[in-house]
Parts: sequence; structure tokens; C-alpha cells
Amino acid sequence: MLDVRGLRKVYDGSGRRVEAVRDLTFTVEAGELVCLVGPSGCGKTTLLKCVAGLLTPTGGEVLLEGKAVTGPPPGMAFVFQEYGRSLFPWMRVAENVALPLRQKRLSRERRAELVLDALRSVGLTDAAAAYPWQLSGGMQQRVAIARALAYEPRVLLMDEPFAAVDAQTRADLEDLVRGLWRERGITVLFVTHDIDEAVYLGQRVVVLSASPTVVREQLKVDLPDERDQLHTRVAPRFAELRTRVYEQIQAAKRGGDRGPGVDP
Repeated sequence: MLDVRGLRKVYDGSGRRVEAVRDLTFTVEAGELVCLVGPSGCGKTTLLKCVAGLLTPTGGEVLLEGKAVTGPPPGMAFVFQEYGRSLFPWMRVAENVALPLRQKRLSRERRAELVLDALRSVGLTDAAAAYPWQLSGGMQQRVAIARALAYEPRVLLMDEPFAAVDAQTRADLEDLVRGLWRERGITVLFVTHDIDEAVYLGQRVVVLSASPTVVREQLKVDLPDERDQLHTRVAPRFAELRTRVYEQIQAAKRGGDRGPGVDP
């Protein structure tokens, strides 16, 4: 579904040249949920924006279903970390969710169906007439997720979407994402700085090196598909996987071996 080949991104400006991403190569299969983790400032957001067509890579390419991404592709949706900035406060919840559907040639009835279905999926049917500022942070992020779902994407990109909410809300949103992923079969690329979250959510964890970024390791998460916050996080295998990812990130911070690896 997604094919990132030799991706490189260099920022030039004000007499300063920063190589954010050096040589990133990895794939995401159709229907897969992959989490990206790495040291702070390693270029995770830059990578995701290049994948989304929001930034032009300096080198390499991103392919979506075999076609080069040269701008925001129609089959992809993006959920940002700062949900407060991505929602329009003067528009009601249903209007915010319906906003990207203006790009599609749909009847008013079909748009209403998609909005209602998306709000139902995130448990916010009763909030359709509310304004975002009347909702909690967790509910606002649910609105942002609903807006992405209403667009009927084949690929969903998520950039640390739960970083700004409390721990209990975060756990609920993690389970929401896994539930939606299983229900809808969407391909998800999820960026997070939280190691536990990456292991809990993903089928695979891609560990990035320190900047300039390369893929350090790809770790298969061989936990059961049925996961819950109470039992999964105390399972011995969860602890083993978490420790492995933590060790890799710490080694990346120290500037250890940067060669890409795959853990079967």
C-alpha cells in the first residue's frame, strides 16, 4: 500500500542546512497497522508529512499503491497531534467532520450518511450540533478522527495524536483506533514517541535512528490480535518487546550502529 524508497529531506534557510531525513526505506502492507518510533527530534513528523504529500522530499520517493505521491493523495487522511488547531471553532462538530467531503462530488444525503457513520464510530453522535470548544480534549480528538474516517481513506496517517490528552483518555483512544482499524480494514501509519503505545497498537514497530534519520530496526509485534489495556500490558511478551524497542532507541541516542535491521 505504501512504499517509502530512499527518502531524504534537507531543510535550507537562513544560512543553515539541516538534514532531517537521510535515507529512509520501508513498506506498509494493505490493511497493516505500523507504528513509527524514534528519539525526540529524529524527523518522525517530517517523514509523515513527506508521506502525506505535504512536504516535497529532497530525494527518494513515496508510492501509494504504486503511484508516486507528489501532493496530498485522495486516498489518504491525516490526523494531527494538535487537534485544537485542526478543528474550526466557529463550525459545529458535524460541519467540521463534513469539511473534507466538499472535495468529493457527493449528494447532500451521502455526505450526511458519511458524517453520521463517522460520528457513530467514535461515539459522538450526540455531539453533532456542539462546537469543538464545548468538548473535552479527548472528544475533540475523536472529532478529528471522525473527520478522517468520513473521507473514507484507504490510508490513515496519525502524528502523535494522543500526546496532548490525559492517560485515561489516551488509553480509550488507543482502543478506539485499534477497533476502527479492525472494523474498517484501513492501513494505518501511526507516529508516536510513546514506546508502550507503539507496542500496544502496532502489528509492527519501525524504530528510527537519531537525526539524520534512517530505519534502525523493524520489529514484528507478535501479540494476540485481541488486546486490552489490563491484560496485554502486563503480558511477559509485551515487556520483552517494549524492552527491545527501548534498547534500540537508547542505542540510537548514543549514536550506535545505524544499519537497518529486521527482527522476524
